[in-house]
Amino acid sequence: MKPVVRLPLRDQIRQTVLDGLISGRWGPGDRVVERRMAAELGVSQAPVREALRELEALRLVESSPHKGARIRRLTAADLREIYEVRAGLEETAVRLRHPPVEALRVHLAGLRQAAATASVADQVRHGVAFHREIVEASGNDVLLAVWESLGIEVWTHLSIRLFRMRPCENAADHEPLVAAFERGDPDVGVLLRDHILGYAPLD
Repeated sequence: MKPVVRLPLRDQIRQTVLDGLISGRWGPGDRVVERRMAAELGVSQAPVREALRELEALRLVESSPHKGARIRRLTAADLREIYEVRAGLEETAVRLRHPPVEALRVHLAGLRQAAATASVADQVRHGVAFHREIVEASGNDVLLAVWESLGIEVWTHLSIRLFRMRPCENAADHEPLVAAFERGDPDVGVLLRDHILGYAPLD
């Protein structure tokens, strides 16, 4: 059995807000009141404030003096910037080291199964796991930390919900990547970059 890992209170609160964004509980411009959220969760305002600061760093929340925190009005340009940075990071990861193909195939199978059951949540989860495998394989902890800091999973959910984009976890779109890694294609980094940018909305 795996040991139970208790996340810090701040992380649990941050995830609660992210879940609310994904589910549509909060929309663009909605206020997130520290005192009310603290009361709902039965905690002090301090960890709520910390969680909101982290979400502000992700550019999902904005705050101003005497007005508190609000959900940012996200634009197609916001999303495109995320995809541009992500594409550069993953291309760099591939230049450092290629991921194990068998691990990618596991996630590809998960994508196919999720598509068969029409589960968007599972498609996002497996799609993000596929790309995380690529970044982790680089062996560069700084690169991985920066990639994780982009909030890939929540931005993917939001892009589908707010911009009606086709889910970037589409299994067919990932198959050429697996094939390229399998044959040791020297241009796989370019293929990966183009794959990611193909989902970025036009300004």
